[in-house]
Amino acid sequence: MSAATQAGTVPASTLVPLDVLERVRAEFLEMPGLRLTPAQARRLWALDEAVCDAILTALVDARFLVHSGNVAFMRAE
Repeated sequence: MSAATQAGTVPASTLVPLDVLERVRAEFLEMPGLRLTPAQARRLWALDEAVCDAILTALVDARFLVHSGNVAFMRAE
């Protein structure tokens, strides 16, 4: 079971591998000011739409990311 599923933030049908979730989190930590649209995030990490959306949602729910103006995701401060 993935971290995002364990936290109850995404449907069980969209499993989020913990290593991918941690990789996305690490990218935002390593690059201060990184702002990505969902489409950019999918391309950067080569993820399908459902998995990428689940990861971004899990990180927003964990208050690690914010969804700025319903356009881009960026690290919460």
